[in-house]
Amino acid sequence: MPQSVTVRRLGPSDASAAVPALAEVLIDCVDGGASVSFMPPMTTDKAIRFWTLVAQGVERGERALLVAEDGEERIVGTVQLVLALPENQPHRADVAKLLVHRRARRLGIAQRLMEAVEGTAREEGRTLLVLDAVTDGDAARLYARVGWQRVGDIPNFALMPDGAYCSTTFFYKAIG
Repeated sequence: MPQSVTVRRLGPSDASAAVPALAEVLIDCVDGGASVSFMPPMTTDKAIRFWTLVAQGVERGERALLVAEDGEERIVGTVQLVLALPENQPHRADVAKLLVHRRARRLGIAQRLMEAVEGTAREEGRTLLVLDAVTDGDAARLYARVGWQRVGDIPNFALMPDGAYCSTTFFYKAIG
């Protein structure tokens, strides 16, 4: 894993300031074919709107936002921890939007982000994490490799950016 990459949690003001850089990562991932809730064209305006909402969630304490920055302090990856869940699930959080810019892939950044988000979940008193990923995709393989338990697949769950259906696989990890 590259030594020059730093992973950190952003506070509310940092989250707002990072919106343009996070938008660039999201656009790159969608343009690269990732099924991450968005369809092309992935415009800067659409990406900015999404990340502005995320930053507002950070400000309200509903989300934790982590970023990976390269040696030049450019954001090259991100992941979120969704903390705002129903009152009967105070022990749980959802992991969302693990994204790594194509120029920074295959360097262990996604794994470092996942380790950091698990640490953040512990700090927040969460003991159970849940996420989903494209079935048999790179992210699903990563999650299995780092100890997440596969629950099952749902066919035709979402669309890939090219319009083709894709299945999703749900995973969980007990970290308590």
